[in-house]
Amino acid sequence: MRKLSKLLSPSLALLLCCPPMSAQKSNHGTGPDVDLTTMNIEDLMNVKVTSVSAKEQKLSQTASAVFVITQEDIRRSGAAKIPDLLRMVPGLEVAQINSNTWAISSRGLNNELSDELLVLLDGRNVFTPTFGGVFWNLLDLPLENIERIEVIRGPGGATWGTNAVNGIINIITKKADQTSGAMVVAGAGNIDQGFGTAQYGGRLGKSTDIRVYSKYFNQGHFPDSTGHDGGDDWHILRGGFRSDSTLSEKDALMIQGDLFTGREGDSVVFLPSVTSPGLLNSLTHSGQSGGFLQSVWKHTNSTRSDTTLGISYSAYKIDNFLNAVTEAGKIFSINFQHHVAWGEQQDFVWGVGYEYSTSRSEGNLAVSLNPANLNSQLFSSFIQDEIALVPDRFYLTVGAKFEHNYYTGFAVMPSARVTFSPSAHHMLWAAVSRAVSTPSSLDISIRANLGSSPGPGGTPILSSVQGNPLYKNEDLIAYELGYRTTVSTRLSVDFAAYYNTYSNEQTTEPAAAFLEALPPPVHIVMPSTYENLMYGEAHGLEIAVNWKLADRWTISPGFEFERFHMHLRPSSQDTGAIAETEGSDPHLHAYVRSHVDVSKTLAWDTSAYFVDRTIFDALPSFTRLDTGLTWNCTEGFSISLFGQNLVRDRHLEFEQSSLESTLVKRSGYIKVTWRF
Repeated sequence: MRKLSKLLSPSLALLLCCPPMSAQKSNHGTGPDVDLTTMNIEDLMNVKVTSVSAKEQKLSQTASAVFVITQEDIRRSGAAKIPDLLRMVPGLEVAQINSNTWAISSRGLNNELSDELLVLLDGRNVFTPTFGGVFWNLLDLPLENIERIEVIRGPGGATWGTNAVNGIINIITKKADQTSGAMVVAGAGNIDQGFGTAQYGGRLGKSTDIRVYSKYFNQGHFPDSTGHDGGDDWHILRGGFRSDSTLSEKDALMIQGDLFTGREGDSVVFLPSVTSPGLLNSLTHSGQSGGFLQSVWKHTNSTRSDTTLGISYSAYKIDNFLNAVTEAGKIFSINFQHHVAWGEQQDFVWGVGYEYSTSRSEGNLAVSLNPANLNSQLFSSFIQDEIALVPDRFYLTVGAKFEHNYYTGFAVMPSARVTFSPSAHHMLWAAVSRAVSTPSSLDISIRANLGSSPGPGGTPILSSVQGNPLYKNEDLIAYELGYRTTVSTRLSVDFAAYYNTYSNEQTTEPAAAFLEALPPPVHIVMPSTYENLMYGEAHGLEIAVNWKLADRWTISPGFEFERFHMHLRPSSQDTGAIAETEGSDPHLHAYVRSHVDVSKTLAWDTSAYFVDRTIFDALPSFTRLDTGLTWNCTEGFSISLFGQNLVRDRHLEFEQSSLESTLVKRSGYIKVTWRF
């Protein structure tokens, strides 16, 4: 705490020099700059969301466990990265592996390579087919440009398809006309050693708004378990644009793009030779680069019908994928959707989609993909019908997604959801859904050599893990129920419970040995391979509360409990899969967030998070405390001062066998924001 005080004390003097600011106007509209502290709880429950049914709905009427992170939440959180923003969501597990890598999942099954969580950016899938997950360190757009983040805990396969198994995160950015003018953000701290954003928004002609931005940050390293430099520092330079055009009274077009380049510290894994007894690690810095281009055209046929066409192209290159492989990928996708209200009681949404992806990799003796180069296609369609059984009271929504993927072929993901509102202040919902997680290239194509030992006659025995070309989809059937209520204009409660049944979950099984001549010397390979021989159940509950204790003080506590019970098929020989699945996730998460308007110009925000211990890898429980002050010196100019992880100087949040975990450090930073 002494080091943090030394870091922050000059900033406090700067804060005191700011002249007071006149009170800003507030409104109750739906724009991103609405001050939610002026809204009552009923207004908050009427926030619109689009990620549950691929159409706009009130939060209070969605038959799903939904949490919305607003721009106000983002400003108050003190988070510098999107993963830290997600810590406030009940049922979402966020763990930092090292300075540049996170493990994030919903309702358990957390790991860096998790394929159970689908992540979208303005509806564009940022899930990487080869990796089977999301590169969170590359998803680093300016937080000031995010309008909201919609988080769904539970399956969304009937709308979004494969890999929307345990949750969906949809990051929705502001329209260009909502960011007009110039903005400069700059800051520095002991871990976030320097960061800044420069942005300008304006109008082109009479019908087009545009913004352009550039962002840079440089983050220092975390210490390793011995207290030395963990070598995981990183920096990224990013630039992008967005334009929103009104083509006619019925047509709107959005186009946006992004480019980035950066380097990060990694622990490279390599195997010197076939006769080496094990893998070796070496610290290095590797590069990442890439970008995307996306367009969305929306045509309004009438007040009861509209169509949307989305096209996107993205490309990336990761020099140290899996700590050993250079991997480059390109993804092209096109999606069409039609929404139409039929009569007074039915509301249809249907759509079709196509995705083409390419992957090029360069491996080594330790890790490689076979084949190294792959082109794959994904075809999809979905249909959904919302039926008003009793208008404004009782709704039934049924639908299904149909997909055909490269590895496992055809998959169907149906869903049925009901909502019942006995009054304007109470809403009950229930759902049953099927979702699938399709194999990634790692499940099918990986070859990981772990080390060798002497064999008969001096022939080396090489231990390895190999992908399985016959690997199946992992299946989930989820049963959910929930209750939302506005107890008063100052208090709301959101409760969700679930029971999940999993089948075809991954195990690692011994395979038949074989003789291999290359690379020399001749050696015996003792392989293990992936199979689908585990099944089981999970259950849990989640509670989120929003309580306005006073006009200037709001607290938001949350709680989540989960438990897994897994079983093996009789043919399985995996002795660690059950213990790892049941014991790798904390059973309990709890948090409380507090916002206090100290004055018209000064706000104080505090967040405390408790994460229970894990049994499998014996990680102790920890409490994270973040707090900060924001001073609105003049209109358009503010200074923020935040401290993070203040309880302990350093702690371990997650251990990943394929990565070198480091210790999350206590940190602080100052940030200046100027809009003009």
